[in-house]
Amino acid sequence: MDNKRINRISEEVKKVVSDVITNKLKDPRISPMTSVTHVEVTRDLRYAKIYVSVLGEEIEKKSTLEGLENSKGFIRKEIGDRIDLRYVPEPIFHVDDSIEHSIYISKLIEKVNEEDEKKRRGTDE
Repeated sequence: MDNKRINRISEEVKKVVSDVITNKLKDPRISPMTSVTHVEVTRDLRYAKIYVSVLGEEIEKKSTLEGLENSKGFIRKEIGDRIDLRYVPEPIFHVDDSIEHSIYISKLIEKVNEEDEKKRRGTDE
C-alpha cells in the first residue's frame, strides 16, 4: 500500500482519537492534560499505534493508560464511524514522554545559560 495513503490514514486516526479523548470520553481516570502526539497505522490497516502524552505524575500516566485501554472498543467504533475503511484498525496505546523530555532539556539549557551569564559578569568586573 502507498506510504502517502498510510500517512493520511494515520493523520485522520490521530484527529479522530484526539477529538474522542477530548470530547467524548467521560472516564475520570483519563487526565484532562492528555494529547495524542503521533499515530502509526500498520500497512495492512489492522493496528494503530497511538502515542499519547500525559502531563503529570507517573500515577496519572498509568491511570490514563488504563482508562484508554478500557475505552478501546468505543474508540475503535468512533474511528470506524468517522473514517471509511475496509478494516478499522485496533488501537494500541503507548505513553509518549517526548514533550516532558523536551521541557527537561529546555530547563537544563536555561540553567547552563544562567550559569554562563553569571561567570561572564564575574570576569567582567
